[in-house]
Amino acid sequence: PKGTMAFAGKYEFEGDENYDAFVQKIGLPSDKVEMGRNCKIVTEVVQNGNDFIWTQHFPGGRTTTNSFTVGKEADMETMGGKKFKATVKMEDGKLVADFPNYRHTAEISGGKLVEISTSSGVVYKRTSKKIA
Repeated sequence: PKGTMAFAGKYEFEGDENYDAFVQKIGLPSDKVEMGRNCKIVTEVVQNGNDFIWTQHFPGGRTTTNSFTVGKEADMETMGGKKFKATVKMEDGKLVADFPNYRHTAEISGGKLVEISTSSGVVYKRTSKKIA
């Protein structure tokens, strides 16, 4: 479909900005904070039109998978493992989701996966490079 970016692929964490300020703002428990810092998360995206399966592989074998269809409510899981419902939207080629205490966007920019989470004015940016 027009305006849908190709997200499909495997991306490895490359760098982030404002991690500590952001996780404090959303109240992530300290053990989770340490686990996520400079964490070589591999994000795997399977895309079929507006249907997505978005999996994050954490070092040590833990994975989080969110399956969703753009424009339809879906059951999701946060960074901290909380379950909630959200409707992912496509705006200007970006996937946008409102999490309970932050707004998350994802886009492909220059061949990289760029994810931005915003909570009360604190902006956390994570960049991952395509590996497959």
